[in-house]
Amino acid sequence: MGVLDRFERRLDRLVNGAFAKAFKAEVQPVEIAAALQRECDDRAAIVTRGRTIVPNVFRVELGQHDHDRLSVYAEPLGAELAAMVREHAEQQGYAFVGPVVVRFELVDDLETGLFRVRSEAAAGAPSHPAQVPTPAPAPVAAALEAGGTTYALTRRVTVLGRGVDADLRLEDPGVSRRHAEVVLSDPPRINDLGSTNGTLVDGAPVSSAELYDGARIGLGSTTLVFRYGG
Repeated sequence: MGVLDRFERRLDRLVNGAFAKAFKAEVQPVEIAAALQRECDDRAAIVTRGRTIVPNVFRVELGQHDHDRLSVYAEPLGAELAAMVREHAEQQGYAFVGPVVVRFELVDDLETGLFRVRSEAAAGAPSHPAQVPTPAPAPVAAALEAGGTTYALTRRVTVLGRGVDADLRLEDPGVSRRHAEVVLSDPPRINDLGSTNGTLVDGAPVSSAELYDGARIGLGSTTLVFRYGG
């Protein structure tokens, strides 16, 4: 089994499939892992006989959309990417001058699905595997509860649905691919997106409705409880 295969297996165990739901068709973790391997290979420098130095600090630059999605998983993903780099280096006989660090950075010149890797060899690099700016929170804390799990709403508009392009995926055959959206306006609202089976709020069908703390949202056979201001 190759380094990238082992990386994907560890990542899947770590987050129990959350990445498969979150990353959709944009930047994939395995794409970043492969790019980090290439960066090591391309920048490997022989300093003495039997000693080849490679970068140990990596900055993964992302556009707004991909950065927003990655930032939720920055710490575990950064740690797994750093472990993958160390494993690749051991396999190739590379050495580092300091701890391996992988950070994610927001840039304004990259479109969705594109990323760029910059690297350097830096002695005494901080040991934290990933550091990203905390996304600006919604003015008031908002979340959806389903089956004992709470999903924080950190974006102004969150699309709910069964498709891979939904922000919150619901594995329910009665839910459309893009079923409804929660908008954190003042007051917050839910809008049906032309779903097949409709959207309910407190048992009543709606095309658009205001939400309040404790409102019960029905999509297919799934019930979500809206939390606001906690």
